[in-house]
Amino acid sequence: MKTRILTAVCMAVVFIPVAIFSGTAVYPIAMAFLSAVGAFEMLRCVGLCKNYAASVPCIVLSAALPIGTYFLSGRTDDLLICATAILMFWLFAVSLFSHGKLPVEQAAMAFLGLVYVIWGFSMMAGLRKIDNGQYLYLMPFLGAWVSDSFAYFTGRLLGRHKLIPDVSPKKTVEGAVGGILFAMASFALYGWIVSLVADVTPNYFALVLLGLPVSLVSIIGDLVMSLIKRRYEIKDYGTLFPGHGGVLDRFDSVLATAAALYLLCVNTEFFGLVF
Repeated sequence: MKTRILTAVCMAVVFIPVAIFSGTAVYPIAMAFLSAVGAFEMLRCVGLCKNYAASVPCIVLSAALPIGTYFLSGRTDDLLICATAILMFWLFAVSLFSHGKLPVEQAAMAFLGLVYVIWGFSMMAGLRKIDNGQYLYLMPFLGAWVSDSFAYFTGRLLGRHKLIPDVSPKKTVEGAVGGILFAMASFALYGWIVSLVADVTPNYFALVLLGLPVSLVSIIGDLVMSLIKRRYEIKDYGTLFPGHGGVLDRFDSVLATAAALYLLCVNTEFFGLVF
């Protein structure tokens, strides 16, 4: 427990200046670093990190995309689509010429896992550059961590019915409902705090409603990453954060919420006007 607390404090010490300077290159560089480490963890999970023909280009691409989506924000969709296509063809080409050393099933699993990582961190960077991004980019972290935390506490207090016990034995239906409700409330509270420090008028109705899909996606993202760990029989994806695991252990649900928030805010007029 002491290790977890100390690590959490250190993470906060690093995160605060990154947030303060999020309008500069500091933020996309931080996302690029996390994306590269997350990609390495995913490749190691599926057994590809030592296949350098496959892993090195994938890690380089995973680091480049968050920076690209930040500085070329008007072309985010094109960048991600092109990167996804390149990633897919590269991994399958390596499998094709590996003479059986890289089974196509393994290449396909690596591709799916890497898309989850790269899109998540790239959309975290992209969120900062869209309209009102200076307020929106913190919401993936808020939605995921509030949902996860209060799902745990609500489940401990009221949990009776297991959610998906073969994937995560401790998660309950009651905990999930509690996490969703608190995430929705936290978005409204965040909007109020923003209104106190900035000259904006939040759409509280839209903020509360936005908390629903975001928290649902957070829960699913967490469970999907747990499912992959169980499939490959590992406890943690990495050891970068002692007591917490790796990047993918700490940011598993944040990756999902970032993608959900970005897509909803960019592609729907209703959620695009939360601030």
